[in-house]
Amino acid sequence: MSGVNALLDRFQAAWAGRHRAAFADCCTGDVHYEDPVCARPLEGPDEVADHAARLWRAFPDVRVERTGARLDDGRYVAAPIRVAGTHRGDLPRLPATKRAVVVYAVLYCELDPPRELLWRVRAFYDVYDAAVQLGLLPRHGTLGERALLMWRGFGLRS
Repeated sequence: MSGVNALLDRFQAAWAGRHRAAFADCCTGDVHYEDPVCARPLEGPDEVADHAARLWRAFPDVRVERTGARLDDGRYVAAPIRVAGTHRGDLPRLPATKRAVVVYAVLYCELDPPRELLWRVRAFYDVYDAAVQLGLLPRHGTLGERALLMWRGFGLRS
């Protein structure tokens, strides 16, 4: 597992380190990456680096930290992480909110056949909670959430 831990440490460092080339050090040339804010799956380290660069611009103080044990069966790895930062840079159609955000995520990864690099990576996290922290959506259980659900056609909950 130490080789897998070092590989995931490099991947997390690539996200937090602001070095585009670092993704090529830990991902295959045809890496496939997905997360809830990707419009489509990303292919290759350059597309992942482009995605990371948007994160770096929006959250210049972003930190990515390991939060628990990584589970590994030799081919697949699940790695819990914490991503934290302050939204200080504009995103498309979203000006900086200056709000701090903390997101807990799980990276579900498939290693390449030689078990040396990341080949498929999916990040799972609560995008609704991130939007609440940014002030974009109402908190759960509030009148604002109920109004939003009614507007979306879900009616009122009892």
